[in-house]
Amino acid sequence: MKPSAPPSDIHHTRSAKGKAGSSVKLFLVMWIVLIALGVLGAYYYSNHLQQQMITQLQTHNQQQIATLKADYEKQLTTISQEISDLQGQVQSFNELLTFTKDNANDKTDNSNKLYTQLSEVKKQLETLQKKMDLLK
Repeated sequence: MKPSAPPSDIHHTRSAKGKAGSSVKLFLVMWIVLIALGVLGAYYYSNHLQQQMITQLQTHNQQQIATLKADYEKQLTTISQEISDLQGQVQSFNELLTFTKDNANDKTDNSNKLYTQLSEVKKQLETLQKKMDLLK
């Protein structure tokens, strides 16, 4: 029996097919590796962006909280000052009222005026106290 092709031709054909098959496999493996690296890179980049946004939001929130705290303390200080001023006025009106009662006779109406003023001051004091309680 005669072989249809010389043995040296068969050997060259098989090795050419083997080289072509291995280069295709290598090409596919490289593409798969590149795709996997791209997906992995996108994942890490999205996590990095997410961390940056979280950090920026935390910084912004801390600034807003500090601003609100400063405003709250300023309002509380103002209201406390107003309350202390009104308490001083109430005290002086009480002293004046006591003095007027001691020196008043039946013909004077000064005590009624002082009671009216004292009542108004007490109302203002109560209003400020309610505002202060709301701020607390």
